[in-house]
Amino acid sequence: MAEPIIPPPAKLFIGILTAREEIFEQARKILEKKYGDIDFATAKIPFVHTNYYSTLGKNIFKVLFSFKKLIKREDIVDIKLYTNKIEKKFLERDKRLINIDPGYLTLSNVFLATCKDYFHRAYLSRGVFLENELKFIAKRYEPWEWTYPDYRKPEYLHFFYNVRRIYYNQLKNR
Repeated sequence: MAEPIIPPPAKLFIGILTAREEIFEQARKILEKKYGDIDFATAKIPFVHTNYYSTLGKNIFKVLFSFKKLIKREDIVDIKLYTNKIEKKFLERDKRLINIDPGYLTLSNVFLATCKDYFHRAYLSRGVFLENELKFIAKRYEPWEWTYPDYRKPEYLHFFYNVRRIYYNQLKNR
């Protein structure tokens, strides 16, 4: 019988999707106040993969960033519920103007938190599910068949590779 082990803390990252620079900046500041310093971020990445987010406006962009402070993996539930509250702060006539996707990175995987159930997602608690978005094999990230199109882009893979290097050093120096 295997004994349960508590895994090491994970590296929190968040993706913000919007078309409005001022809303992005306000949300980023709220998140930094709650989760601490950002240690790595992308430039604005144009988002053109689906019309699902058309309420966000035209010229939608995403910025991914990771936080210096590591998290307990189970904290992703509270983090997802908190980011949902932030999204609601920026509603305009019941239309969403921002999408905030939290997740965490381990040495082996990249996970996204979601409130939508599907066959490849594991239920955590309080309406939050976890989806394995990328796996780390042969010194690079590989998508799954269900991985979102944007998470397959070189800019995203580069982000996660660099965040993994930071995370590896954090674990080594603990």
